[in-house]
Amino acid sequence: MSQVYYVYILETRSKKGKKMYYTGYTNDLYRRLDEHRNDRGAKFTRGKEIELSYFESYTDRKEAINRELEIKSLTKKEKENLINNFQKS
Repeated sequence: MSQVYYVYILETRSKKGKKMYYTGYTNDLYRRLDEHRNDRGAKFTRGKEIELSYFESYTDRKEAINRELEIKSLTKKEKENLINNFQKS
């Protein structure tokens, strides 16, 4: 069985209630979410409630990393469109 890599977007809120997004990649989505939820993930998500809003899977690590960088370069509105289209499917 080949390795699977995930690119994901987490939604959180600022202290003022503004939506914020964190994009990452991992080879174990459940473990990574657990790390984020237990303050062992990225500094950006520490101490914040998070929600998995979007993910994609890849069998090639390089493709996943490139897609992560591509998503990180999107505007907030473009990320929201990506999330909304994902949630409708």
